[in-house]
Amino acid sequence: MAEYVLSCCSTADMPLEFFEKRDIVFACFHFTMDGTVYPDDLGKTLPFSEFYSRIRGGALPTTSQPNAEDYVALWEPFLKEGKDVLHGTLSSGISGAWNSALAARSELAPKYPDRKLYVVDTLCASSGFGLIMDSAADLRDQGKTIDEVRDWMESNKNRVHHWFSSHDLTHFRRGGRISAASAIFGTMLNICPVMNVDFEGKLVPREKVRTKKKALQALVEKMAQNAVDGENYSGKCFISNSACYDEARYVADLIEQRFPKLNGKVLINTIGGVIGSHTGCGTVALFFWGSPRVD
Repeated sequence: MAEYVLSCCSTADMPLEFFEKRDIVFACFHFTMDGTVYPDDLGKTLPFSEFYSRIRGGALPTTSQPNAEDYVALWEPFLKEGKDVLHGTLSSGISGAWNSALAARSELAPKYPDRKLYVVDTLCASSGFGLIMDSAADLRDQGKTIDEVRDWMESNKNRVHHWFSSHDLTHFRRGGRISAASAIFGTMLNICPVMNVDFEGKLVPREKVRTKKKALQALVEKMAQNAVDGENYSGKCFISNSACYDEARYVADLIEQRFPKLNGKVLINTIGGVIGSHTGCGTVALFFWGSPRVD
């Protein structure tokens, strides 16, 4: 059986230590801030603290996805070594990275006809993307073949639940995730939207909740309603946040109290430069395994 490599994108919003420990390689997205292009390299080139400080100061970064050449450069060394590659992409519902990865696969396949190069559109984002890659690594480490892991990812990707809330709607409005009127009145009335990622991998507003605290509590309620086995949920739970660790910690504490059978503590991550360019500061995102997303 040929050895294979797991790869994904930096937009999984997991710490560098996660990728090293789980033996997962990643392709960097990029963002442009104040006229400089930065790799989305998990805060190495531009520390997260500096990134979000500039956001608070009014910076409006733009983002770009890996192109086909970037994927070729990432994968070809492994193919040359005789290894197969299984790559998970950021959701096609919010990015064209999947199309770039498919183009790279089409370029490489004729050169390495004996190798397997699979690309899975995870329909996931941020640490929800990280959650499915974490499980893929578990399966690989258990001895599952590349085909078995690929098939499992395709069958289970819509079971990763993503629930978000933010008290700063500037960047969601700028990216078209919510309307300008909703952002203005939401800010005036202290209304925080509760959003999730639907079955097509698109970010969708679901509810409007008055006050930040109640919106954070609503995330926990969504987990109770949707997680596998409800409050007896025994899987992993990840949270990512954009420069609002205290709010993320508040949600994590509520979850650890309410879901006593969790697989370990809630892992709190920082939203990276690319996803953070679209959320701005003040977003808390919750990820767990649940019933299939059907709308």
